[in-house]
This record gives sequence, structure tokens and C-alpha cells, in this order.
Amino acid sequence: MADIVDTAVNAGSFSTLVAAVKAAGLVETLKGKGPFTVFAPTDEAFAKLPEGTVDGLLKDIPQLKKILTYHVIAGKVMAADVTKLKSAKTVEGSDVAINASKGVKVNDSTVTTPDVAADNGVIHIIDTVLIPA
Repeated sequence: MADIVDTAVNAGSFSTLVAAVKAAGLVETLKGKGPFTVFAPTDEAFAKLPEGTVDGLLKDIPQLKKILTYHVIAGKVMAADVTKLKSAKTVEGSDVAINASKGVKVNDSTVTTPDVAADNGVIHIIDTVLIPA
């Protein structure tokens, strides 16, 4: 198996996320021991952001780091565990809301593919970029 970063690279649908992780200097962290749970927005999720948002974030590294760490939970939380939660504390420090009444939603994002295994945690693929309040 591969770590979270390599798993995202190999999937092929996370080029924006991987570029953002590299720009923010978080590659080594997400290649670290973990375990981590990552809610990973696809390239399509990033494309839904207003035009210029991604470029702006790539120039504002503190804000980029805040948004990226808002997608990460310390520990390995599988889908079966997520469905029992109402919220989870992110590495960024804020909570994300979790609603498992109809599929699994994290804030306003839907988990499209749960439980993508990695050596140092798990990835849940989401369809919308999470933005901390």
C-alpha cells in the first residue's frame, strides 16, 4: 500500500489537492506516521469553487494550510465509525459537522467514496471543498 499522499497521486483525480498540499508544505506531514483521516476533495470539487479561489489560496499559504488541515482528522476513522459521529475535530482546530442520515455528509459535502485505505490512515473522497468558518 501507499501513504495518503501517494494514494491520492496514484488515484489521478486529486491533482489540485496534491498541488495544494505541496504548496502548503504539508507533504511530509501527510507522509508521516499518522494515522490520519483525510476528507479529500476531487479536482471536480475544487473546480466548483469561485474562479480564482485556488490561485488565490496558492498565494496565501497560511489560509491554504488552514483549509487543508480542516480536511484532516487525527486518527483513523473508518466509514462505520463516521456514521456514529455528529462532528469531528479537525487538525485545523475547528469541528466539521457529520450527518449520516442519508449517506454521509461532512458539512455541505457528500462522501462519494469512503474508506480508501492508505498505509498511514484512510481517505474519504468528497465532492465539495470544506471551508472553515
